[in-house]
Amino acid sequence: MARVNTYLNFKDKTEEVFLYYQSIFGGEFAGDGFSRFGEVPPSEEMPPLPESDKNLVMHVELPIMGGHSLMGSDAPESMGFTVNVGNNVHISINTDTREETDELFAKLSKDGVITMALDEMFWGDYFGSCTDKYGTQWMFNCPAK
Repeated sequence: MARVNTYLNFKDKTEEVFLYYQSIFGGEFAGDGFSRFGEVPPSEEMPPLPESDKNLVMHVELPIMGGHSLMGSDAPESMGFTVNVGNNVHISINTDTREETDELFAKLSKDGVITMALDEMFWGDYFGSCTDKYGTQWMFNCPAK
């Protein structure tokens, strides 16, 4: 089912922040809870992850209300991220089909910046991200094969 969520990035406080939000909204974290960067399989395209970053949160989702979820991740500087207030929020779109994903991605990235091209990810989904021509950051995730 297609849906839209808010995606938040933090320098190294995602776990603290999401435990705080859970104390306010209640509920349980989706899936297996906190996924860690240390769980990412090694890749020739990525430099080795420093030990200090392996326990950082790669992904977490907290359903909060009305079918909306807050999602989040730490943004390690060792992976080239610089978190500033203003660049730490993405609109995350979960689509039903690859065709829908491709169409929305093409339209929103036109005259903008593709930050990660759409591609198969190690978690099994089709994923990509871009910043539109107005500076809004978008993430796309399609679980359908």
